[in-house]
Amino acid sequence: MLFSLAMMVLCGMILSGTMQKLKLPGLVGMLLTGIVLGPYALNLIAPELLNISADLRQIALIVILTRAGLALDIKDLKKVGRPAILMCFIPASFEIAATTIFAPMFFPISHLEAAIMGTVLGAVSPAVIVPKMLKLMEHGYGREKSIPQLIMAGASVDDIYVIVLFTSFMGMYEGSSFDAISLIKIPVAIMTGLLVGILLGLVLVKLFQKIHLRDTAKILILLSTAFLLVSLESAMKAYVPMSGLLAVMALGGTILKQYDILAKRLSGKFSKIWVAAELMLFILVGATVDISYAAKAGFAAVALIFIALLIRVCGVFFCLVKTPMSAKERLFCAIAYLPKATVQAAIGGLPLAAGVAAGNTILTVAVLAILITAPIGAIGVDATYKRLLVMSNSHTPPPTTGKR
Repeated sequence: MLFSLAMMVLCGMILSGTMQKLKLPGLVGMLLTGIVLGPYALNLIAPELLNISADLRQIALIVILTRAGLALDIKDLKKVGRPAILMCFIPASFEIAATTIFAPMFFPISHLEAAIMGTVLGAVSPAVIVPKMLKLMEHGYGREKSIPQLIMAGASVDDIYVIVLFTSFMGMYEGSSFDAISLIKIPVAIMTGLLVGILLGLVLVKLFQKIHLRDTAKILILLSTAFLLVSLESAMKAYVPMSGLLAVMALGGTILKQYDILAKRLSGKFSKIWVAAELMLFILVGATVDISYAAKAGFAAVALIFIALLIRVCGVFFCLVKTPMSAKERLFCAIAYLPKATVQAAIGGLPLAAGVAAGNTILTVAVLAILITAPIGAIGVDATYKRLLVMSNSHTPPPTTGKR
């Protein structure tokens, strides 16, 4: 395992640095590292690591969402209003509908199997988007209209919506009828997650104000609480639906609202933890990619992915109708809503494992979606934000130093 970790870190850093020299996002190099070192290529990642890959990816996701919560001011979201709610489900709905309609034209699958494929493809990746939006917030881009905050919040809730639909469509395939009541789980999961996260955030603020602790100890307590929140989601599943990841963001947001000086200090610490967590996340996502599936897919899968993305972009523009955003800013939001990675890696293989006839096709398209959209979305954001977004006049970019 030690050899595998060493290879992952060293190769990941080398390829990430190489991509950055080529003006490409570092995560592209990390994904390539995972693909090359993973079980479908050189097979240099220890089975013990692969067995806990899902848990390690979830830990990395918790780290970045906690950091996002510590930077996400509720006042900014209130300022955005209606579009913040619509972005949580409209773009994904457009993409799922497009896949349901067009997939049977490209592949010999039923419309129900196409709907399952649509829910696998429909989620945007917070792991790709959130770090990019945090960077924009730090430098003041899109700040006046709270564009990074809008995208971060929407990307986080988008996943809950898509996973609930995925579960419902899988239930239909396995013989049970579509349970419309299950759709009620979406707002309930959101509200429960927010409520639990806010309450625990208030408790932690009181604790940190009364008991003197080093920031390192506070980080450990905050991370442990975030892990408990995600674990609580599974424990409560049979009784009350709850979004653990949304609770994590609410936890951080509450600390920012109640104790902003501490939130800013902790956010800086989390940015350093993210250096290691990011490596693990994207290398392990890359390791789930079987390039032999991608090679078999051919033009049909690529065409379907781009058609669905085009319809998704229309969904983003629909959400932003009658907002003060300029055409350039709306285009940026559409680009930021393209990348897919974590959800597709997590659920892409489940239909095949459950015996869905089109399971192999669904997994193949999911793999291709990661390979195509994660780099396109990340590169698109990095290449366009300075041209499409306005930098706040009152904001001074943080000084760059040699320290990490």
